[in-house]
Amino acid sequence: MAKQRPVEELDRTEAQAELARLAEELAAANAAYHQADAPEISDADYDALKRRNAEIEARFPDLKRADSPTEQVGAAPSEGFAKVMHETRMLSLGNAFEDEEIADFDRSVRKYLGLAADAALAYTAEPKIDGLSLSLRYEGGKLVQAATRGDGSVGENVTANARTIDDIPAQLDGAPEVLEVRGEVYMSHADFAALNARQEARGGKTFANPRNAAAGSLRQLDPAVTKRRPLRFFAYGWGALSDPLAGTQMASIERLRDLGFQINPLTRICDGPDEMLAHYRKIEAQRATLAYDIDGVVYKVDDLELQGRLGFRSTTPRWAIAHKFPAELAWTRLERIEIQVGRTGALSPVARLTPVTVGGVVVSNATLHNEDYIAGRDARGEEIRGGKDIREGDWVQVYRAGDVIPKVADVDLSKRPVDAQPYPFPQLCPECGSEAIREEGDAVRRCTGGLICPAQAVEKLRHFVSRAAFDIEGLGAKQVEQFYRDGWIKEPADIFLLQERYGSGMQQLKNREGWGDKSAAKLFQAIDEARTVDLNRLIFALGIRHVGEVASADLARHFGTWEALTAAIDAARPAERRYQEAEAAVIAERKAAGAEGRRAEISAVRTAAWDRAPEVPAEATAAWDDLIGIDGIGATVAISLVTTFHQEAERASIDRLVQQLTIREAEQRGAVDSPVAGKTVVFTGTLEKMTRAEAKARAEALGAKVAGSVSAKTDLLIAGPGAGSKAKKAAELGVETIDEDGWLALIGAA
Repeated sequence: MAKQRPVEELDRTEAQAELARLAEELAAANAAYHQADAPEISDADYDALKRRNAEIEARFPDLKRADSPTEQVGAAPSEGFAKVMHETRMLSLGNAFEDEEIADFDRSVRKYLGLAADAALAYTAEPKIDGLSLSLRYEGGKLVQAATRGDGSVGENVTANARTIDDIPAQLDGAPEVLEVRGEVYMSHADFAALNARQEARGGKTFANPRNAAAGSLRQLDPAVTKRRPLRFFAYGWGALSDPLAGTQMASIERLRDLGFQINPLTRICDGPDEMLAHYRKIEAQRATLAYDIDGVVYKVDDLELQGRLGFRSTTPRWAIAHKFPAELAWTRLERIEIQVGRTGALSPVARLTPVTVGGVVVSNATLHNEDYIAGRDARGEEIRGGKDIREGDWVQVYRAGDVIPKVADVDLSKRPVDAQPYPFPQLCPECGSEAIREEGDAVRRCTGGLICPAQAVEKLRHFVSRAAFDIEGLGAKQVEQFYRDGWIKEPADIFLLQERYGSGMQQLKNREGWGDKSAAKLFQAIDEARTVDLNRLIFALGIRHVGEVASADLARHFGTWEALTAAIDAARPAERRYQEAEAAVIAERKAAGAEGRRAEISAVRTAAWDRAPEVPAEATAAWDDLIGIDGIGATVAISLVTTFHQEAERASIDRLVQQLTIREAEQRGAVDSPVAGKTVVFTGTLEKMTRAEAKARAEALGAKVAGSVSAKTDLLIAGPGAGSKAKKAAELGVETIDEDGWLALIGAA
């Protein structure tokens, strides 16, 4: 993987931008993994992103975002199931990757409990099953409810589906009156292979790995489908209890076994880190021969009284940790490199491999990231893989940890064909022939064809109908692509004209292969229902670069209506244009002077660029400040928004779409009589009596808008210890500034 700039080298502006990027990437990864059952990044990459986010927050605690990934568990439950509020939250676990981290975990537990280094302290160690977490609630011995983890507080009601799993008893004898059993739904390797063979034989969807198959099977809307899938269940814990199961973790798990649940036979009691690591090595050695997938080992303090004393952090218990396995590796031949074009025009190289089994999954494709990665360097020009480039015909090492598309890690030069040539990255789009350019500071090359590029058009349409966007039942990625190829749909607005154009006449939807009267009528009805859409979903559906689900929600919450959003974007255009011109000039000057480029000195460049753009109307400056001041929105997102809305063809396409829609205003939270209702507030420095997320939620609940930076529109700055540039700017602008106690007194929470 390309190197990232060390956290200790980031300045505040870079750190804030990096936290915004990480929040968006991790939110998308959570939704893909927990909601869509289709992970887009590996477990190892996901863990690395979370570690980097935590390191930045530790260095800049006042920059911690309200939607910080460190405060989140899983993802919101799917809209296809009824919601279940967990009586006891289903929390995630902290992760460890190195042996020393396990010793650190033991030391932190002993320090918290006041135990000496040589005091007896037992732990349980058990395999971490790679499946889907499930909570089973029994009352009077009867299974009354089954729920997925969801976001940890609210999950999906899958009771009918859980009842079809043989490993889940419908009746318990001798159980407490109320018992919530926590565990993992999974699929064995043999059952997974048989399921995929059956699916392929009948022309159905095949699954990438057993975890996806298990998750997709449990979350079927029709329990009959779940019943036909070979799901299993391991119990590993509990939630709400009317009476304790036992006094220790191990004895409680054994009690669950006696009640009729399957527990993992590799669970052991360990006396300290040395035995924990020894059992880890033993399980790791057996990993390839187990009948199911695991991705690590979980350690838990065995004494439940001590667990109670240790308690919880915001999203993880102090008494448990997951020791993850490293990503699995394999060697194979890279047969050729192909270029795929995404919805933003990005040219993404993909390695086509001689099929190889990695971690129980047959891999034939791998991402190559970008042209720098192929050439053996990162975006700053520094060597990766010792400077070895990647060529067609190379013997390459690939790795995966749950990916759909794995990664190429290394190249064996001793096996390179003598006629292998360096890969010439295309300068023209392979789909439309337009020039493919790489902007200063961008890691990828992009097609300039825009709407004339069929690859971009199709990918934008696929994104438009995705689950988090319009999510039109019966109109998925495959249908949209086919309609595009046949000329029925060229842009999103065409979807809402489909019935008008193809509901009657010579070319009718019902006459197409795979369609009939009922299916066509059902699709037209679903399209009509989709005409009324939430503002945040519409913004996300447009597929604007850098504007993901989190940014879309932030924009919708801030502006409230589509009209207010577009008015702000239009008003900010002069400022954005001058900003871009000045930025280009600053970069050129710095390069001429031999200074590092934009990526390395982004904060200095942006400060200088804004100082270079004074000839902007006050209205435009105010609109620009308002846009980039939204908590979670910075210059990168703002530039992307304004640029997109002021491309003539793109704006015309958006306007045609909006004419077909009824856009619901964003819900405006807050009490009318609140002292901060309607005001724009900014938090800076370290808050000592509440988390940043809690402060933001409290402010928004009282009707305030929370911004990420101070501007002329800021009404109030709440400054804790360590407040810096924001407090200085507030003083310059005459913005009222109070401390945390003053804030609590103002909102009546002192």
